[in-house]
Amino acid sequence: MLAGGEGGRLDVLTEERAKPAIPFGGVYRLIDFVLSNCLHSGLADVWVIQQYQAHSLTEHLANGRPWDLDRTFGGLRVVQPYLGRSESGWYRGNADAIYRNTTEIELFAPDVLLVLSADHVYKLDYAKVISRHLERGAEATLVTTEVPLEEASRFGTVEVDGEGRVTDFAYKPDEPKSGLVTTEVFVYDAARLLETLEELAAEGEGDGEDEESGLSDFGDELLPQLVERGKTYEYRLDGYWKDVGTVEAYWEAHMELLGGESPLHLEDPEWPIQSWSVQRPPARIEASAEIADSLVSPGSVVRGRVERSVLGRGVVVEEGAEVRESILLEGVVVARNASVERAVLDVEVEVGEGARVGGGGEITLVGQHARVEAGTTVEPGARVARGEA
Repeated sequence: MLAGGEGGRLDVLTEERAKPAIPFGGVYRLIDFVLSNCLHSGLADVWVIQQYQAHSLTEHLANGRPWDLDRTFGGLRVVQPYLGRSESGWYRGNADAIYRNTTEIELFAPDVLLVLSADHVYKLDYAKVISRHLERGAEATLVTTEVPLEEASRFGTVEVDGEGRVTDFAYKPDEPKSGLVTTEVFVYDAARLLETLEELAAEGEGDGEDEESGLSDFGDELLPQLVERGKTYEYRLDGYWKDVGTVEAYWEAHMELLGGESPLHLEDPEWPIQSWSVQRPPARIEASAEIADSLVSPGSVVRGRVERSVLGRGVVVEEGAEVRESILLEGVVVARNASVERAVLDVEVEVGEGARVGGGGEITLVGQHARVEAGTTVEPGARVARGEA
């Protein structure tokens, strides 16, 4: 599970935390969805490879206990970059991250390597993907989904034949040919993967890059080479999948949770999303509160109006305050007669009495522990950094 990306497109939300540790849906973190998929798929050996802001994610992982991965043998293993030999150093991409851990992977001697991104929102039984991969005798299986053509340039796009064989792969093309994209869920024949990475790394070293492998992401060289060999197949994911790697996508994913027809069913008793958190008392809804189409997490107190919004744990919305189409993370306080609209407020933000945050148009972001002074205005689309007043 690759959890090392900086997540710069999420702006102030990733200033102090790794992208997979970003809160989602009021009570979860992004990585919870992938770890819960592992739990329900019966996977007992999960390695989390991390790099950027590792402390924020390590604390949440809690030794794997919420996902039944706190075991004496196997279970959860957190893998950090290190210094000390030719395979050490900072990861330059997902292919490089796997390559730098080749020795440890070979000691484990896997037949199949399932490689996952730790920050997408979806439900998927990985056991079915692996089974299909083995049935086909594939060298690689790419889990794919359809996205609007105008969004496809953010991803790796694929073309397939009638048997599901991948015939063409393009990594983040400027002009995508279709909206069929990879979900960053890959199943590899482990021996073929490591052998190919070794070959590509040797080519990079031949260019005089010292101890660096010359590798970066899977899409740059690895997948095109495997596709060319003719043994790479797709596995189509027809259900909900969301890459929340931009502010707009993060906000949209939360709005999709609201209303009676949410495409992501969080209440599914057959596939619960597990997480680690401190217990909070039930939310308190006062007589003056008005709430419509919203999610209100434990520990929150609502005395004002909340409409089409997601409130994290311990959020307080005072009487006369209004919150519309917004995401308020843990511990946010919106004082009397203040308003928040189309905004994301990070943990423990305080909005003073009568202040205005956001409005129509672009999404407004306010970083952790920032205070919006009483009577002031934060314009739509603005970015307020962590701790700023």
